[in-house]
Amino acid sequence: MTDVDHVRPVPDGAPEGVPSGGTASTLSDLLHRAGLGDEQAFAEFYDATSARAYGLALRVVRNPAHAEEVTQEAYLDAWRSSTRYDPRRGSAAGWLLTIVHRKAVDRIRSVEAAIARDETWNRETDPVEQDQTSEAAHASLEAARVRGAVATLTDVQRQAVELTYFGGYTHTEVATLLDVPLGTAKTRIRDGLIRLRDLMGVSS
Repeated sequence: MTDVDHVRPVPDGAPEGVPSGGTASTLSDLLHRAGLGDEQAFAEFYDATSARAYGLALRVVRNPAHAEEVTQEAYLDAWRSSTRYDPRRGSAAGWLLTIVHRKAVDRIRSVEAAIARDETWNRETDPVEQDQTSEAAHASLEAARVRGAVATLTDVQRQAVELTYFGGYTHTEVATLLDVPLGTAKTRIRDGLIRLRDLMGVSS
């Protein structure tokens, strides 16, 4: 069986929500068994989490076709790296959603790169005003600063902040996705934002 065989297509319009059945401990067990080569366990893990994974991908990329591709790529990555999952560093669902979010952001960057190539060609044939160029350069540098600052957060802080501010989830939804109490989710988000503010020199 090839890697692709492990991942079944996500139905069009797959809904978001909490997976039917499957507690956090069950998901962790399924992922652990998948890491030992248990294909059936990974199939069950997929069935229990795919709607949630697709929902996050769709929130980020805003395109159903791209979201489906991102979801499939994320599950392939999850299958290949399942031996590296450490339940002490977070829930199985949170671990998967981190992969989904990373793949979704990569897809956006890929699309943006293609757009940038077109814009480069347009600039060569119809140069833009200097102030517009400066604004674009500033925005690019600022985005790089944010990405660099986010990368310095702890794993739990980064998961919570990315789901909230890049994934568009509410604090309650983040708590459900990460399988932690609401107060814990809020604390992780708050601590992560404080850390980002300090790194970027933003006044409170």
